[in-house]
Amino acid sequence: MEQEFYQGLAQRVRAIAQKADPFTCRRLLDLAKRYEAKSNPASRSGATERPLPVPRTTPSLSIFSGPSEA
Repeated sequence: MEQEFYQGLAQRVRAIAQKADPFTCRRLLDLAKRYEAKSNPASRSGATERPLPVPRTTPSLSIFSGPSEA
């Protein structure tokens, strides 16, 4: 049922894209592709998802402090 929902959305977005300016058309067609990917569970490879950011760590103070004797 979810597959049919996303396929329907993709069709509606493509219909709107036919009447839009070139910039909007490109963005709408990209959106339709994402809806199509969601409608096909076999193609869910995670390629459309962004990877998690690398956690930030604070560097140890030993990097910044040099030998106490100059």
